[in-house]
Amino acid sequence: MRSLYFRVFMITIAVILVSAMLGFLLSNIYYHAKLKSFNDEKLVGIATQMKQFAEQEPATVEHYLNNAAALGYEIYVTDGKGNDQFYGREFRQKDLDQKAVDRVLRGEVYHGVAEFPSKPFITGFFDNQLSNTVGVHLQMGNASYALFMRPDVILQFGELRIFFALIGAFTVGISVLLFLISTRYLVTPIERLSEATKRIAQGNYNLKLSTTRRDEIGQLAQHFMTMSRELERVDQARQQFVSNVSHEIQSPLTSIQGFAQLVGDRDLPEQEREHYASIIEEESRHLSLLSKQLLLLSSLEQGHEDLTKLRFSLRDQFRQAVQVLQWQLEEKELLLRISVPESIHLYGNEVLLMQVWMNLLGNAVNHLPQGRSIEIRAEESNAQCVIHIRDTGDGIAAEHLPFLFDRFYRVDRARERSSGRTGLGLAIVQKIIRIHDGTIEVASSSEGTVFTVTLPQM
Repeated sequence: MRSLYFRVFMITIAVILVSAMLGFLLSNIYYHAKLKSFNDEKLVGIATQMKQFAEQEPATVEHYLNNAAALGYEIYVTDGKGNDQFYGREFRQKDLDQKAVDRVLRGEVYHGVAEFPSKPFITGFFDNQLSNTVGVHLQMGNASYALFMRPDVILQFGELRIFFALIGAFTVGISVLLFLISTRYLVTPIERLSEATKRIAQGNYNLKLSTTRRDEIGQLAQHFMTMSRELERVDQARQQFVSNVSHEIQSPLTSIQGFAQLVGDRDLPEQEREHYASIIEEESRHLSLLSKQLLLLSSLEQGHEDLTKLRFSLRDQFRQAVQVLQWQLEEKELLLRISVPESIHLYGNEVLLMQVWMNLLGNAVNHLPQGRSIEIRAEESNAQCVIHIRDTGDGIAAEHLPFLFDRFYRVDRARERSSGRTGLGLAIVQKIIRIHDGTIEVASSSEGTVFTVTLPQM
């Protein structure tokens, strides 16, 4: 497997090569578009000065042209009849067209630099072909000559070329080195995160990562720590859930098994037989309720895309719930007040939301002492419906409030177990509220408990 450092190195080299290529291409385009004609005009001016001096001082023309070549020019002089003379460094290609020579001998100016073909990766500035020159007519006495010249770039800028080449080479080399060294600043935290993922995969959630950085890697480390803690909480919840389910199933099964053996005793009195049979029936009913609620929780967690939603009256739904609980309210002499406007309508699954109200009201009825009261109040606020279900019971201790919606959590385990409740009711309520994009909160004091449900109105 290729390491991240190797990938960074290869990417760095590729970026440098591509950048250099694009930089040369753009510079060459600029030379051909802007600088080439300017350079041609300048060279024509220099060639004209050479012509004027040579025509004024024909006796020293040889010495003059040798000096000009020594100062950094490549010069070619011909009479068009085979008498050719070169001054300075030799041209790479002697590709000058005879027609160009004839035109200069007739007095025309040759603009070979300006007319040099434009090619993407070949710059005419450094190409010392004979065709890449400027030419002027030279008249010395009765003899006519054509003088062609161009700058000798190597002679004029030789030392500078080496200097700039060294600057470029050192710049690239040092840049690559420093970039690879600085990459450790980025790669090391990623390697630590990679090691952390291996530890999490092995079930070790006790991770400590540096979260002092204020960049994206620091944020990633913070999110990774949060994820680790959440995974640990989920894993613990899963283990606790399995343990609770096993316990909830094992307890009634043990009772059923034990009492079934007693019922099978032929010498058992009929009254005790009936009592044991009623216990078996009660425990079987508890198992049935537990299995139904577990199946409901499972179906709610698997998704709700196909959930059937309708628009219905909230007041009518509360009336139905109260009718079901009417006998319990009368038995405990509880006072019930409903303050739900007729105008409030909800859009959701009527069956599931009915289970929410039945569960919350049922909990209040079961826990309230005789003669207390329950209040149901609903109001509309900012396109939301807020429902308060308040009772005047003895309240719930503050240490229990954060865990009320956990599965199988019971405030009074002995009382809840004997009542046949499973401890899943509020977990199901919370899940139903969430799949309706709502929230549920609970507050409690010695004066009573209030559940606040907020649902969007669509």
